[in-house]
Amino acid sequence: MDERAVDRSALFGSALFGATSAATTNDHTRRTNLSLVLSLVHHRGVLTRAELARATGLNRSTVGTLIAQLGELGLVYETAPGSSATVGRPSPHVHADPATAALAVNPEVDAVTIGLVGLGGKVIKRIRYETQHRPTVQEVVNIAAAVIAGMRDELDASYRIVGIGVAVPGLVRAEDGMVTYAPHLGWTEEPVAAMLSAATGYPVHASNDASLGAGGEIIFGAGRGTLDLVYLNGGASGIGGGIISGGSLRTGSSGYAGELGHTLVNSEGAQCHCGAVGCLETEVSRKRLLAVLGRAAPGQAALDDAAPDHAVHEHGAGSDPAPIGDNEQLEQALAASNDPAVLAEVERQLDCLAVTLRGIVNVFNPERIVLGGFLGTLFSIAGERLSALVLTESMDGPADGVTILRAQLGSDLLMIGAAELAFSGVLADPAGHGGWHGAWHGATQGSVHGSPHGSTQGPAPVSPHTTTEIGRDAGQSEGARASPL
Repeated sequence: MDERAVDRSALFGSALFGATSAATTNDHTRRTNLSLVLSLVHHRGVLTRAELARATGLNRSTVGTLIAQLGELGLVYETAPGSSATVGRPSPHVHADPATAALAVNPEVDAVTIGLVGLGGKVIKRIRYETQHRPTVQEVVNIAAAVIAGMRDELDASYRIVGIGVAVPGLVRAEDGMVTYAPHLGWTEEPVAAMLSAATGYPVHASNDASLGAGGEIIFGAGRGTLDLVYLNGGASGIGGGIISGGSLRTGSSGYAGELGHTLVNSEGAQCHCGAVGCLETEVSRKRLLAVLGRAAPGQAALDDAAPDHAVHEHGAGSDPAPIGDNEQLEQALAASNDPAVLAEVERQLDCLAVTLRGIVNVFNPERIVLGGFLGTLFSIAGERLSALVLTESMDGPADGVTILRAQLGSDLLMIGAAELAFSGVLADPAGHGGWHGAWHGATQGSVHGSPHGSTQGPAPVSPHTTTEIGRDAGQSEGARASPL
């Protein structure tokens, strides 16, 4: 592991997600140390007091005082030490308290996913709410607010909610969560953060989904231990990327960096919605994979306007197999297929993806490239082919140290990444954050606030029996039911 990664890992939340402490000079040191200890426990898991002392360079007495203060704030708790092979008195174990939690929202062209994520990065609950058409921003807000309203009694009784993070497949202005352009959703200049905050009463942050995926993987997943990583996510709304260099997320001057789905991979390809020809996301798409399998996503007939007509190739006419709703089902279908046309399409998409990855290797010289969404699915089918193409076609120097990996966090990734936005304020300044929904006072930097109990309109119609909930409670919550509210 890169020693720089060990030294700076506790600060990744602040560095990647942009929060800063508001401490004055009088208590700056104490607040900085509280942030350091909490971030270590949140990002690296259960640690002993002794491990925290070694990681921070603070003495054990100071660490004990900091842990006591974090415990009073409801952010950590301790358990008795187990048996230890080391000399001396065993050290208590310090845990992030998952009762401090964040909500996460990810709109896509075919669904809205809402999650509950505890401090420590564990997804407690995830609800996928499928739609019959591309949801408007108002419909996304209505759906998310209705699901959250259905969870409100549980949230108020069992959790301290720090806010909501939204992972958007599009360009998002960093300072206020304005979605300037999300082409697959058909959104332009939509204030999703402000609207969702007004509807729920929680502070809301929004950012690009792939950038959040990059942050989630480098903190909790396949990127742990590195400071130089490029993440590519493939979803129903296209392909996006997140670039982390030297431990910092590269956002560009306005927060729009990472649109790797619009790199040229085929000069004779089809025209992309962006106006260019042969972009990666026109040549490599989930919809093309579904088409060659003769399958469709749920409600796909109503969603065809969400992607260019050229991205569809009909196969299996006359059959009506069950639709494919998630990447796990897609992977199973691809792995089970013996159709030469399916293998040919997988290899064609991998060849196109290799062109983009070759450029990434030569330009950014990352230590790791992490593939999420359906790109991870493609990699699982023929990863050796992709790796060989990239290594063969890249320059020798940059290619020598790069590893291509599948994202580890799976379908939880964007929930974890979005929640990290909401956690960023309390991680940066645990003492100054002030509290939680129902008792919180004050805002983290860049957040948008609404009234404590905002009103909502009914959600957009959804298909019955399409909501899934994964987490501690296996049953369906009232807010997750698929009837209009």
